[in-house]
Amino acid sequence: MRLTDYTDYSLRVMLYLAVRGEGLSTIQDISDAYGISKNHLMKVVQRLGELGWVETVRGRNGGLRLFEHSGSLTVGEVVRATESDFALVGCFPDERGSHRHCVIQSQCRLKGVLEVARHAFLSELDRHTIGELAEPKGPLAALLGIGPIIPISLAVPGDGEAAPAD
Repeated sequence: MRLTDYTDYSLRVMLYLAVRGEGLSTIQDISDAYGISKNHLMKVVQRLGELGWVETVRGRNGGLRLFEHSGSLTVGEVVRATESDFALVGCFPDERGSHRHCVIQSQCRLKGVLEVARHAFLSELDRHTIGELAEPKGPLAALLGIGPIIPISLAVPGDGEAAPAD
């Protein structure tokens, strides 16, 4: 079974944002990290936003981030939502519900075998979440060019906090 580039890019965006964690990322950040066309990613991100998996923040300081619940999405859920056709062979109904007639259909056992294989494939993808695949974040962040995210302390020296050492 082969997944489309659209599904591949959807999974990559979700993984990037899961690794990034807090803060916003831009489509350009993701495009640069993976070497993927920004135009392709714009379509993917729009769909992920429509699905309620990615929050898109508009404006000059805008960007993208995963909704909190999106880390628990399974890979299978993402694949099912982004793939348009699971008809492995012509005798399977396609996304329109049509299929090709086959002269051996009444005695063919191949279709059943392929159906079981498709089910096994999706079942395996359902065993893994986006959040799980984003761990450990450090090595993935380094490969994606995501620098360490350091929380900013809003404490002011003199408010009981020690001033930072030089």
